Amino acid sequence: MLNPAAGQRGMSIIEVMIAVTLAALLMALGAPSFIKGAQSRQIRTAADGLQAGLQLAKTEALRRNRNVKFTLRNDTGWTVGCETVDATLDGTEQVCPAEIQKREALEGSVNARTGFAEVVAATGSAAGTALFSDGALTFTPLGRVTTGTLGPGNNALFKISNPTGGACVADGGEMRCLQIIVSSGGQIRMCDPAIAAGDPRACS
Repeated sequence: MLNPAAGQRGMSIIEVMIAVTLAALLMALGAPSFIKGAQSRQIRTAADGLQAGLQLAKTEALRRNRNVKFTLRNDTGWTVGCETVDATLDGTEQVCPAEIQKREALEGSVNARTGFAEVVAATGSAAGTALFSDGALTFTPLGRVTTGTLGPGNNALFKISNPTGGACVADGGEMRCLQIIVSSGGQIRMCDPAIAAGDPRACS
């Protein structure tokens, strides 16, 4: 009579050690790509949130027929609210409240950071007068940016990166940083500074 246990055989300690070693090696090889991917996703999330806030400010200015201000705060957090508050109720909503909507900095983009500057559109160089020094842009009821917050013909440039993740691709690193450009005419677009000119995703 055959012994049922005769055909059964477990893994030896050597086989287990080989399997564990191979698994550790594969994890070690994949870890850098996973980290870079996570950093890029955080930057993308922050950029999407920032673009949404800017677009909201522009839309609310058009809808309310009032100047609406976008204010960057805490790296990637922002607040959208009316430049001149009008607390009069229009049904159940204030005509123009101080705070229409806000986003906290830690919403899906823990390590992302935003730098900003005002640049001359024609040359890409820094503007002579730093009107855009406080991270705030005010949109008019026509969808444009007020000259008090952005010089005529200039662009507001938001640079989204991760200081803990090394250098951006455009600077010779491996991290996929993004930029959001707002023109004085009110156009808002996201771009990738690492992409060559001629591509619609490029910043230049």
